Amino acid sequence: MDFLSPVETYDLLTYWLGMAAVAAMASAAVMEAGSKKFDLFGIIVIALAASLGGGSLRDILLDRPVFWIADQVYLLVALCAATAVFFLARWWKMPIRTFLLLDAVGLALFSLTGTQAALVLDASFLVASFMGVITGVMGGVFRDVLCNEEPLVFKGPLYATPSWLGSWFYIGLVYWEVGTWIASLVAGGFIFSVRGYAIWKGVNLPMFRSKS
Repeated sequence: MDFLSPVETYDLLTYWLGMAAVAAMASAAVMEAGSKKFDLFGIIVIALAASLGGGSLRDILLDRPVFWIADQVYLLVALCAATAVFFLARWWKMPIRTFLLLDAVGLALFSLTGTQAALVLDASFLVASFMGVITGVMGGVFRDVLCNEEPLVFKGPLYATPSWLGSWFYIGLVYWEVGTWIASLVAGGFIFSVRGYAIWKGVNLPMFRSKS
């Protein structure tokens, strides 16, 4: 019986998590851009920036082929998800919690894929954790900037913090030889839960204040 090597397991896991993350983040971007009444072209541009931007920056920093150029299926998934949500919104009213849900799913999945991609290249644990954050949050930053909004990551309920903690959680589980699929499920659930709790309870990091 043939078994997957550790690298093959990482690659397979990263691939499918990445596909799901691209679809989730593209869908969330359509909902935010839609509130600005952009046309289909504008919606697609923002969806692509949101769903492919974080991973592209990660790959450039890690000096590896950009994922959606190496495999155009990612690009097709982003285009299909964005177009589907664009037209679905005409028949189904999507509440704000749907955007927040999709965004939290994308954050969790992209954080994991970024961490996994760095670990495969033998990056240090610290670098791998930051690659998780970059992959998880930068697409959302690009989306918000293009929508002329203050990026969610810079204010409001915890955003980058769950990503970073979850990336470390994943690294710890893998270090202790927990299976990569189980580690991904547990760490991804942790990121999603912490982000969801922060939204529900309004948990924030301390804001800057200067003495008057």
